[in-house]
Amino acid sequence: METLRKVTYEERLDPAFEEQVAAEPGGERIWDCIQCGTCSAICPVSVYMDLTPRRIIGMIRAGFRHEVLNAVSPWICTSCYACTVECPEKIRITDIMYIVKRMAMKESEYHRFVVPAIEEAFVKMVCRNGRLTESRMGMKVARKSGLRYTVAMMPIAWRLMRKDRLRPLHVERMADPESLRKALATIKEVTCAASTPPTRPAPAVTA
Repeated sequence: METLRKVTYEERLDPAFEEQVAAEPGGERIWDCIQCGTCSAICPVSVYMDLTPRRIIGMIRAGFRHEVLNAVSPWICTSCYACTVECPEKIRITDIMYIVKRMAMKESEYHRFVVPAIEEAFVKMVCRNGRLTESRMGMKVARKSGLRYTVAMMPIAWRLMRKDRLRPLHVERMADPESLRKALATIKEVTCAASTPPTRPAPAVTA
């Protein structure tokens, strides 16, 4: 079997990447990782990942921004929190996966397949209307996913429309979506205020 190796030069690394992750709620203890591999061993879907949770953390600390944000692994994560529960250093690894996903969603360069498009459409629609309109979200995802994906989904869309399960002109909306936006903003403020400011450990001093 052929083994492909990719070399990344130091000048392409982003030294500030680990600081950015550590500054997000849930990423404060990323420097405590001892690279034991417990997270990768306990993860039920690590066999399908291109980068295991252990490698994700190690590469974040090393500054491999492009490689981490371009990885499929965070989108495969099932949020079962098994890695967080079993981590001997109590690192919130699942939250770090969410941090990576949020960073990738902010940059269109990393929207390579359908899952990021679904998550982005879901978040924006719920924040705007308070509820999810599946037909509208499906159209947004199809528009971002390319012609091939759109054509492949047409038979399913047609069957749903025949059963009145897909109504393109209908929009689901809660009575007061502004109240939900305020609640989400408050939760974000409280979470950020409660998070411990990250402190990078000082290098060991040898006699």
